[in-house]
Amino acid sequence: MSPSAFARARLSVPTLRFRDGGGLLYSTLARLIASGAAVHRGDLVERAGLARSTVTRHLDALIEAGVVVEGGGVARAGRGRPPQLLALNPRAGLVAAADIGARDARLAIADLSQNPLATAHIPVDLAQGPKEVLGQVEASLRELHASATDDHAPLCAVAVGLPGPVDHDAGAPVRPPIMPGWDGYPVGDALAERFGCTVLVDNDVNLMALGEARSLPEDQLPLLFVKVSTGIGGGLVSADGELHRGADGAAGDIGHLPVTSGGASEVVCRCGKSGCVEAVASAAVMIRKLNAGRETAGSELRTTGDLARLVAHGDPDALRVVRAGAERIGEVVALLLHVFNPARVVLGGALAGAGDELLAGVRSVVYRQALPLATRKLVLEPSVLDQRAGWVGGTVLAVEHVLSPDGVVDLMERRQEASQATGLRPGPRWLSSQSGA
Repeated sequence: MSPSAFARARLSVPTLRFRDGGGLLYSTLARLIASGAAVHRGDLVERAGLARSTVTRHLDALIEAGVVVEGGGVARAGRGRPPQLLALNPRAGLVAAADIGARDARLAIADLSQNPLATAHIPVDLAQGPKEVLGQVEASLRELHASATDDHAPLCAVAVGLPGPVDHDAGAPVRPPIMPGWDGYPVGDALAERFGCTVLVDNDVNLMALGEARSLPEDQLPLLFVKVSTGIGGGLVSADGELHRGADGAAGDIGHLPVTSGGASEVVCRCGKSGCVEAVASAAVMIRKLNAGRETAGSELRTTGDLARLVAHGDPDALRVVRAGAERIGEVVALLLHVFNPARVVLGGALAGAGDELLAGVRSVVYRQALPLATRKLVLEPSVLDQRAGWVGGTVLAVEHVLSPDGVVDLMERRQEASQATGLRPGPRWLSSQSGA
């Protein structure tokens, strides 16, 4: 399936504020249009609750800058000239997303309508350190950017997901257990200097949770995303579709919640504590257990993908260790149901897509241990986006930054500067496919 065949993830609708705030109003109007909440000028006036003259002035500036396009009549009953359809110009700028894992990275370039224009899957080794890995990511994103556009549309924002705790505001990882040499490294600032645009850095599971949540119906929120891979992580999305990061970005760091059954309390985790679910149920632990029982030299498993392939082929030893791990993960999920009360729990990572063993094991424990009130409407399923969840969430995060008050003003200035340099009006021609819509 081609990247462009995927449906757009849902954008959030901004909280409206009743004052003329420059960038705030540009952002409000652009996001109302981008989210589909307003399709013509009358809609904008009604939804914004502002004077028509105020809406017109700011909307005309967005159109002049080429951020919004207008044309094609909106179908309606009755006589009179139909209102003109408004849409965000998808090629006003581009965004990039990089979902970096322990062994690989999934990259994407998308337009402002979230259409993926180019994607890539590259190997990485976090142990090489931030400079080496980020250099690889930068080079691959530049290649994708060059291949994705022939109109030199600029990158306006880049979203990066990292497999460890992240200070989102600082754009830096915080003592990440599986990322030696990365603690405190200014990932956001380093890449922002190279790309010349804002770089948003987040935990990888947060991006997966956001992508998943915005691709599902709103009645599936709140959502808890659990990724089982080299480590175990979680992402929380609230009922209004926003990420819950917590006060210091530690929300969702579920890999270090304790479990006590099955002798888990005696197992020392790499964080220094005992009984962490990650220390007894991560894919890395499952692989070690399987390799310890193998008699043939050179047949050791190396990656989560290797384990997933054994599970998919019904290998008895692989099924045994996955079922045991699923029980421990289920204990943590059952606990979280009473803390967060999600409408949907999503299992992600290669193991979740390899078969039903992980899902069935987690379900069994959850429905046995959690109270009926927390499970009576619960949906517990694998990710609908699978390996795409991270870069879909990164694309949403980046697009919403571009349409934020600061982001949209920056975009308008970029468009105006480009038009002055080329002598061309920044606004694009209205696509013929939209005329008469």
